[in-house]
Amino acid sequence: AYQLLVASYKPDTSDTGAIQTLKLSLGLTSDNSSNTLKIVHENHDCGSQPTWLDISLGNNLVACLDEAASSLHDGLIIFKIKLDGSLEKVSSTSVFGGPVSMITYNNKSAVALAHYSPPSISTFTVNPNKSYTPLQNFTFSLPLDPTIVSSTKSLIHQAVLDPTGQYVVFPDLGADLIRVYCIDPGNGMLTEHTPLQSKRGYGPRHATFWSSGDASSIYMFVIHELSNKILSYEVGYPELGGLTFYETDEVSTYGDREVPIGSKAAELLLSPDNNYLVVSNRNGSMFDAPNPDPNNSTTLPSDSLATFRLSVAGKLTFVQLAPTGGSFPRHFSMNNDGSLIAVANQNTFNVNVYSRNVETGIIDDLVASSSNLGPGSL
Repeated sequence: AYQLLVASYKPDTSDTGAIQTLKLSLGLTSDNSSNTLKIVHENHDCGSQPTWLDISLGNNLVACLDEAASSLHDGLIIFKIKLDGSLEKVSSTSVFGGPVSMITYNNKSAVALAHYSPPSISTFTVNPNKSYTPLQNFTFSLPLDPTIVSSTKSLIHQAVLDPTGQYVVFPDLGADLIRVYCIDPGNGMLTEHTPLQSKRGYGPRHATFWSSGDASSIYMFVIHELSNKILSYEVGYPELGGLTFYETDEVSTYGDREVPIGSKAAELLLSPDNNYLVVSNRNGSMFDAPNPDPNNSTTLPSDSLATFRLSVAGKLTFVQLAPTGGSFPRHFSMNNDGSLIAVANQNTFNVNVYSRNVETGIIDDLVASSSNLGPGSL
């Protein structure tokens, strides 16, 4: 059996969101008919907008960020994952508003948070009891000139640690930048370096680093929400510090298909074997999904996951566009060997688990699904 943690916003009728623990049980039938995906626990200790779950702290700990954090409500909550999948609150910390992503760095002695709005970056040291002490804050503003940037303000969307552990980068969707910071290993302090300027109007949302088996070069893949593009960059490490970026590829998040009007690219994830990149597309339904109600034959519109094979030169080769079985997929994850992929559909309140061929990267049959999740959007 597998366990999944799913965060959801509060509904209009409540003040709290939820973190639900789902249990995936695989039956013995070959047609997946005996598989189940059911809620086994529910926790309401991460405020009204639990938006990001992070397990990089290890030791069966999960960090939850409440996007509605304020001076009155702590926004960084740490839970212990118990053997039965339930969550026990360990600590909570007050943070700037709008936290949407977190990463641990400096040998897990510090954490960095990306704040969407108001746009900022914050860092904390990690104490032995898993409480947090504020370290640094960086705030951003932009001139109200839409000809210069794709938004009227910065929108920091993710914190990403580079493979050397020396840098943290932050995609800024509003400013069309990838902000670059060097880590001081002595105290965990961050020093700003020259950012990567994305193409105007592209809106970089998330990023991930990758190197091939020979590790001769390091690449960074960036998914862009506004242009529905993935860009590949070869990353350089100059002797005087900072990072350099050389563009090596640009592809559509829809592969060889036409991009639907209004679509918004969301997330990207490397497969466990390091051979494939998978991305999610929102608001661009291209499939019909079975109705979760077995008594209702009406199909539902479905968004998509796109798979790309990676090459030594950081090139992306389109493999497949697969349905997510719902609307607005943001986050998704794979099991340890990459044979299963679970995707949460924000607006249809469902999680679907699909089988995945680890050799070809093809996402295949629906293994199990769970609907009517929430209380609010996932």
